[in-house]
Amino acid sequence: MESTGLNPKLDLPAETLAILAEISEEINASLNLDEVLAGAAAQIKRLIDYEIFAVVLPEEGTDQMYFRFAIGHRPEVVKHWRIPMAEGIIGSTAATGQPIRVADVRKDPRYLNALDAVRSELAVPLIVRGRVIGVLDIESSQVDYFTRDQQNILALVASRIAGAIENARLFEHEKNQSETLLLLNEVAREANSSLSVEEVLRRAAELTKRLIDYQIFSILLYDENDKLFHHRVTVKFGQRTQEKYAVPGHEGIVGAAASTRRPVVVPDVKLDPRYLMVNPETRSEMAVPMLYKDRVIGVMDLESPQLNYFTPDHVQALSILAAHLAVSIENARLYEQVARDEARMERDLSAARRIQGALLPRLPGPEFGLDIAARVVSSRELSGDLYDFLRYGPQELAIAMGDVSGKGSAAALYGAVAIGTLRSIAPQKHRPAEMLTAINGFLGDRRIEGRFMTLCFATWHRGRHKLRIANAGQEQPLLYHDGRCERIPLEGFPLGMFETAVYDQKSYILNAGDIVVFYSDGIGDTQNPTTSEFYGHDRLGALISENHKLSADGIADRILEAVDTFSDGRHAFDDRTLVVLKVK
Repeated sequence: MESTGLNPKLDLPAETLAILAEISEEINASLNLDEVLAGAAAQIKRLIDYEIFAVVLPEEGTDQMYFRFAIGHRPEVVKHWRIPMAEGIIGSTAATGQPIRVADVRKDPRYLNALDAVRSELAVPLIVRGRVIGVLDIESSQVDYFTRDQQNILALVASRIAGAIENARLFEHEKNQSETLLLLNEVAREANSSLSVEEVLRRAAELTKRLIDYQIFSILLYDENDKLFHHRVTVKFGQRTQEKYAVPGHEGIVGAAASTRRPVVVPDVKLDPRYLMVNPETRSEMAVPMLYKDRVIGVMDLESPQLNYFTPDHVQALSILAAHLAVSIENARLYEQVARDEARMERDLSAARRIQGALLPRLPGPEFGLDIAARVVSSRELSGDLYDFLRYGPQELAIAMGDVSGKGSAAALYGAVAIGTLRSIAPQKHRPAEMLTAINGFLGDRRIEGRFMTLCFATWHRGRHKLRIANAGQEQPLLYHDGRCERIPLEGFPLGMFETAVYDQKSYILNAGDIVVFYSDGIGDTQNPTTSEFYGHDRLGALISENHKLSADGIADRILEAVDTFSDGRHAFDDRTLVVLKVK
């Protein structure tokens, strides 16, 4: 006999209801997954006198499930068994999202015999927000042991512990991630301690070894002239070697990683036609592209004589390290170039300004449902203001606007490092407050006396019409909404000053016609030479309200015209930068 479904009309005894309340209270008292599962098993035992108990969870990156917690099962089953999704009583429960009660498992062809003594089984899904995150399974040596009431009770218990299990899993994962990130932060800090490209590459091999116990490691840098990846660092079984073989830009596992701009993991190179045999002992390989401003500058390649050696955690750790190293290599290249060109930098400042203007990010297209305008009026040859647009997804756009302390080439260089940092972190798709914290940590590790930057960071999701925003000392953006134009009340310490700074975040649901204006202090601090008054945010807000029917370009132009008129056309003493967003 098999039964599925849950009777919504339960008439439970007071004692049962009290135990259910205790279960809810106990399982939510801890974020330790082992404690949560052990507590749940003990409390369920008070309601249903099972003999065998298990919580089975999906294995990341596979279509199989594993035993996360068990009572009564053989150790070898718990340790080694993997249950394919949709197979067995447990797999069928996970696939259908419905409880399954089997009176006699010997008569059910789906039963996977983990214990000969088992006769009846009851499995219920663990569901969070409509998604099955695991299965709670109990078994008995008696035929037709579990009743429909017990099935309903177990389903109720499962509904309570599913959220606690998910929270504990997330906490466990975040804890592991945190430990890895701490090591990555230390590794990245060391990687950025040198401004020599050769030194950075040499250190990369040593630093990677601290994250992954590799056997063969290479860094290949891409030469755009000959379209080849050249080995710059190669370590085989602990020995540094000089590898002269170059890889064509679109061939091999390295070429595949570069072409797709994604990590490529090959569990068995003999089964992959892309593999170029260089090391006969290699059985598995992982290649991770090194991206800088969406440009592949190289590939980190690891090989192992073991099949299926590289895990998703390896991929994640190496991807983060690759992003840091890409910035380090490019920064080293940049500083080397600056050192070579220092003697002629002054006479090249005019040309540098033109280059900086050309490197300003292109405005995103209409796919994000925004009318966007951006303007920069530099007070000197090089601007210390910056803005950027980062594509988080097909419907989500990140917007950044900042101002570096100081003027001239030093501020521009610091700003370039900040933009490089921002873009290297962007693939992690942080929310605004998290992004500011991440950049602040990066700049804090590389603190330069007297240098810091302010930054406002926001994300816009077209489908949800949702704006999230956080601020680190930048001018408070103005929001025109429901016929009123007001500052978004967010403050925060500038980046690069205090490593422990935390940042607040606000969210808004915007309507068609709403306007968000990011602006630098060069606009609000513009002074009238006759009255010595500052232009200020009140005038700016009134101007936006008066011109809210204009396009984003029209509003941006009107603001700069008004500020120029207010200053009697005098040269800007500080950079004037604007980013205007208008919801379509």
